[in-house]
Amino acid sequence: MNIKPLQDRVVVKMVEAEETTKGGIILSGSAKEKPEIAEVLEVGPGKKDVAMEVKKGDKILISKYSGTNVKLDGQEYIIVKMEDILAVVD
Repeated sequence: MNIKPLQDRVVVKMVEAEETTKGGIILSGSAKEKPEIAEVLEVGPGKKDVAMEVKKGDKILISKYSGTNVKLDGQEYIIVKMEDILAVVD
């Protein structure tokens, strides 16, 4: 089943947080921070006053508690508004 976002909404999937630090320390489950980087899966058509500035496949930075979590076919997705996307990550 596919999700097609409406208006200025974007469907994203969170990128897994790294389990080790740069120094090689392995983090336990409770020590990991919620990741804020997500991959864009689908982009809505936009609205008259809102330009869609991301495209499918972009890595983006989103607000920590933004969007609506949905679970479909065993996968978890987040649907966010364009205004909740903070930046595109290279």
